[in-house]
Amino acid sequence: MGDKSIKVTAPATVSNVGPGFDIMGFALDTVVEEMVVRLKGKPGIRIKKITGDKSERSFGKGLPFNVKKNTATVALSHMLAKLEMNIGVELEIRKKMISGSGLGSSAASAVAAPFALNELLDRPFSKSELMEFALLGEEVASGCIHADNVAPCLYGGFILIRGYNPTDIIQIEPPKKLHCTILHPQFEIKTSEARKLIKHNYPLKDIIAQSGNAAGLIAGLLKSDYNLIKRSLNDVIAEPARAQLIPGFYEIKEAAMKAGSIGCSISGSGPAIFAFSTSYEKGIEIGKAMKKVSSERVKKNIVYVSPINTVGPKIIG
Repeated sequence: MGDKSIKVTAPATVSNVGPGFDIMGFALDTVVEEMVVRLKGKPGIRIKKITGDKSERSFGKGLPFNVKKNTATVALSHMLAKLEMNIGVELEIRKKMISGSGLGSSAASAVAAPFALNELLDRPFSKSELMEFALLGEEVASGCIHADNVAPCLYGGFILIRGYNPTDIIQIEPPKKLHCTILHPQFEIKTSEARKLIKHNYPLKDIIAQSGNAAGLIAGLLKSDYNLIKRSLNDVIAEPARAQLIPGFYEIKEAAMKAGSIGCSISGSGPAIFAFSTSYEKGIEIGKAMKKVSSERVKKNIVYVSPINTVGPKIIG
């Protein structure tokens, strides 16, 4: 196997999705990562280059080249162990947005690497098998196994995770008009730190409210009932705990709703914030309103507007 290579992209993803903490996520058309995976003659996994990460943007020391700490290479290590193959694999990683964004950056690496290698090796694994490798890679970044970024990144679309052992993924057909505006304030929140803010015990009334809202959100998506989606996109567990990490979060959310959003909440651990709408044009208006408020507190903010991505990772070279 000599220097055969493939270039892929992996999409940004929104996880938690309001009341869907750790059980819901969806993919965006926005690309979070490009990756080149190359077969080499010398056995072993190596990261040749990482560009576009936070080390280039003064957010910290950057992503790890250590193959035991990078989500991409950890996923590949488990994949090669399963194949019982001692081959050479070299990676070039290009981040299209900073890590710690709340948009599934670490999950994108964990998905892109095994997806690309699977293509190079003529697809020995199914998507469900690839997901298990990706989950083990994602665990390095988040400190636990959860699929609400990994699954939509790999499968595309809107995903419900019913449970684990084995991982039970349910794909939900999203409403055709559904669009998502992302406000991405340019600072980092570590997933592992944000998870510490979530309590282990909640009052029964909060659990009932969260369950009802999650069920209502799923029903709203399946029925293309935008009013039900709006009523249901209410998180009483994760959002109140994590809002303190995002300057002006509730003011930004209020601006999104006044501009016509049908629901707004924190994407993953933040700092990215998502807002649903029924058209690209309305999404642009919502993004302008959100950015105006956030810019009063955070110097740099980026806005993305996207339909739901139903494809997942793509081969581009």
